[in-house]
Amino acid sequence: EMNSLLSLNLQSAIVFPNKISTEQQSLMLVKRLLAVAVSCITYLRGIFPESAYGTRYMDDVCVKILREDKNCPGSTQLVKWMLGCYDALQKKYLQNDCICLQTITECYHFKFKYTHDGPLLDFGSKNKRNDSTITCADTRKASVLLIRKIYVLMQNLSPLPSDVCLTMKLFYYDEVTPSDYQPPGFKEGECEGMIFEGEPMYLNVGEVPTPFHMLKVKVTTEKQRMENVDKSILKQGERNVPIQVLRGDRDDPEE
Repeated sequence: EMNSLLSLNLQSAIVFPNKISTEQQSLMLVKRLLAVAVSCITYLRGIFPESAYGTRYMDDVCVKILREDKNCPGSTQLVKWMLGCYDALQKKYLQNDCICLQTITECYHFKFKYTHDGPLLDFGSKNKRNDSTITCADTRKASVLLIRKIYVLMQNLSPLPSDVCLTMKLFYYDEVTPSDYQPPGFKEGECEGMIFEGEPMYLNVGEVPTPFHMLKVKVTTEKQRMENVDKSILKQGERNVPIQVLRGDRDDPEE
């Protein structure tokens, strides 16, 4: 799955299905979107060299996709981690995927929710809606908007330290996840908490709904690193749910 997405021998476009009528189609789209988002973040933050990426198009957005590069062990490790994420995602165990840079300068949260009783879902959103009304056009628009926002945000954050270190933490839905489960490439974590050197600032970057899944992306960074970011640029193209810059992650009651 990951390798097929990263292979440049395949078509250069990331194609959305015409209709998301099965859970498998939804899962495939969520996997691809996760790969695109993680790739864009690491590319725009300068984590890996150019050789570790291929170029694809998602609608009219040019995106860089991470691939296994034998000259870059770090990119190969991250691809393996992504495959581990896919394993947990497919089993419906994965709740949060957090990618952390340094101790901790920036953190990228990917939150996943799944259906349990078919496509009729209530994700507890403030704007109640019957998720059976989610169309592929809704999902496509939200996906492209999410990647555009990531691009805008990444390009406006302060540069990272030269000795940056990347780690990935997975958090599970405890009620359904076997106590001994660890996906390939991961081991049991020693610490669930994350400590920022400075005062953290929380941003809701966006969310992508399908009839079967919901993917939310949030970014936490040190407040002083956001001082020079023009908040208005983050709101372009988003009329109903503007990005919220929060002092605490209180937008989601269940967290």
